Amino acid sequence: MKHFIGIVGANSDESTNRKLLQYIKQHFADQADIELLEIRDLPVFNKPADKVLPEAVKVMADKVEKSDGVIISTPEYDHSAPAALMNVLNWLSYGVYPFVDKPVMITGASYGTLGSSRAQAHLRQMLDAPELKARIMPSSEFLLGHSLQAFDEQGQLQEDTQIKRLEGLFADFLQFVEITAQLNRNVAADKEAAAHFNWKVG
Repeated sequence: MKHFIGIVGANSDESTNRKLLQYIKQHFADQADIELLEIRDLPVFNKPADKVLPEAVKVMADKVEKSDGVIISTPEYDHSAPAALMNVLNWLSYGVYPFVDKPVMITGASYGTLGSSRAQAHLRQMLDAPELKARIMPSSEFLLGHSLQAFDEQGQLQEDTQIKRLEGLFADFLQFVEITAQLNRNVAADKEAAAHFNWKVG
């Protein structure tokens, strides 16, 4: 069985993105083991000159590195992914490179109609950066709009169309993980390139 990391892209206690990942963890428990990680305990990225990372960052980097894939659920603030989630990616591309060639599925929930579509586009752009270089599953947006009304009291999604779409995307992600596992000839070189990338010289 595959082991995935689910990153809760918000630090709010009432985050519907946490609810979405909790639903995914429970709904697909017979297909994958999904471990949810919170981002609220990570300090603000301060680019330490000695590149000594906080322990919480080391633990998260190790879990991402050892996983078969990552599922990120992001809210949308001001047409963008939240600062707290960007902070995580800043840490996880500074002297450590666990996302390089790692399969990633992006989901998102928002209170409004669009379901974090702009934030997901922004997140894709970030994950494609030279120091992150994740393998993002294409054409796979799961946009959960009106997320405050989307779950019942037991935390279950209520709309059959949303459930069926999520099931299809998760099945695709399992296959995407299998395919990307075969594209492993350049992983070491890609990590080396990420480690030595310098924006000053390109």
